[in-house]
Amino acid sequence: MVTFPQIEIRQQYAKLGIDADHAKIEQEQPKATFEMRRTAPKLEMSQPLGELNIDQSKAWDAYGRGGILTTMNRIYSEAENVALQGIARIVERGNRLADITSKRNAIVENAMELVFTFPELRYEGPASYDNVDITYTARKPEIHVTDGHIDLTTHPNPPELRFQRGKLEMYMMQHANVEIIPPVIDQKI
Repeated sequence: MVTFPQIEIRQQYAKLGIDADHAKIEQEQPKATFEMRRTAPKLEMSQPLGELNIDQSKAWDAYGRGGILTTMNRIYSEAENVALQGIARIVERGNRLADITSKRNAIVENAMELVFTFPELRYEGPASYDNVDITYTARKPEIHVTDGHIDLTTHPNPPELRFQRGKLEMYMMQHANVEIIPPVIDQKI
């Protein structure tokens, strides 16, 4: 049998090595800055005093202590009546003295009347239970309101990012190789 020489081929594939570390990302989100300013409302109240008027001029007038003009006007208006009453009394006294038929003593009566009776001169005003006038004027309270308010200020803060690179190394662990081995040739022929 005849054998033919054969060529032997050996092949070795290439091998790649990869060394990889993942990248790292750290992220923080700070809270937003929030400011609140409050202006308080104001309430101002004032109560003006009421006004109380007491008019007791009629009461003083009833006591005969009214104003001088009022008193003098009354005296002036009563003077005619007093004069007429005085004349009437004088006439009455004269009539008493002239009445000789009377059994009473007219001279004593006239003397007593002169000593103990006085002419009536009304210079005081009328007396009444309602001589004092009281009036009260109330004042409304003054209320002033100043509105308060709230000022809000918000500042969003940006996120904080930290990045650490990863690595990627590629290297040849084994190169590709083709080995051809020729057959052994017998040179003896």
